Amino acid sequence: MKKIRVMIVDDSAVVRKVLAEKIAKSSEIEVIAAASDPIFAMDKMMKDWPDVVILDVEMPRMDGITFLKKIMAQRPTPVIICSTLTEKGAETTIQALAAGAVSIVTKPKAGLKDFLEDDANDIINVIKVAAKANLKRIVHTEPVAKVAPKLTADAVLAATSRAMAQTTEGIVAIGTSTGGTQALEAVLTSLPRVCPGMVIVQHMPENFTAAFAKRLNELCEIEVKEAAHGDRVIAGRALIAPGGKHMLLKRSGAQYHVDVIDGPLVSRHRPSVNVLFRSVAQQAGKNALGIIMTGMGDDGAQGLKEMRDVGAKTLGQDERSCVVYGMPKEANKLGAVEREVSLAKIPQEIVTYGSGR
Repeated sequence: MKKIRVMIVDDSAVVRKVLAEKIAKSSEIEVIAAASDPIFAMDKMMKDWPDVVILDVEMPRMDGITFLKKIMAQRPTPVIICSTLTEKGAETTIQALAAGAVSIVTKPKAGLKDFLEDDANDIINVIKVAAKANLKRIVHTEPVAKVAPKLTADAVLAATSRAMAQTTEGIVAIGTSTGGTQALEAVLTSLPRVCPGMVIVQHMPENFTAAFAKRLNELCEIEVKEAAHGDRVIAGRALIAPGGKHMLLKRSGAQYHVDVIDGPLVSRHRPSVNVLFRSVAQQAGKNALGIIMTGMGDDGAQGLKEMRDVGAKTLGQDERSCVVYGMPKEANKLGAVEREVSLAKIPQEIVTYGSGR
């Protein structure tokens, strides 16, 4: 089996050394080079191009974002950003995702060596996923998360068989993960101002969804915002679940709003697509359209099945247009997906659904 060839670009000698040692323990991966800054890295890459690049953001001579853009312009290659992620730096990380980074690995300011040693398996797994990323399509992913007990939506919201009457107002619920940042940008920037209200879960950590939503709001005709507890779901608005919180759809009379709550990880995520989709099944029933998009794992598959079971329309992004055909594949296997469509067709599906109401 051909090994995944990795280059590490980081100005920290400790990071380069420890990462290389830990990655070398995998029989499927080899570190072919390490560089202290992008200039040295590019010289090495021109002689021997890697399959995956692990890249810091703050480095001498050239910052990581600029180097990332150069890589994507010259020869698109899976890039994993390995940096300190703080609220202050959230905008920088959004820029990295927008520029083409495949994944983000959280690098703490303190205890760095211990972190790299303890999280070696997580980093190795992210390298394997990155190596398979479809760079002809939308790229990006969620940060590495430690393995947690895989709870179902029952941990947050009990299953019910509540039936909903037909209403004139429809809701669109979207769930996505790996590859979702740019996939959502492609969808939301294509929508007209008049479209159904949307509730969205994109797997992201705390402090990043606000910057992500703000960026999309500046690019889109519709309003895009990080959801706050009690926000109304109205036509022309997309609410994105805050990182580190679950988002549930609620209904009061003829109006929909969202609850933003704490809770355990569900399907190893918070926010969880399964939690959102279950709440949509219970509160909107057949008055909803559920869409599951590119992502690793199976979060959202069961929730989408619950939506379909109560009469909601459901769509899955097709394999060809996914960065990682994981969540849509699992949903399809479960019988949760009525139809699969390409990423390019999802905006029109949303518009058509809205006009049909």
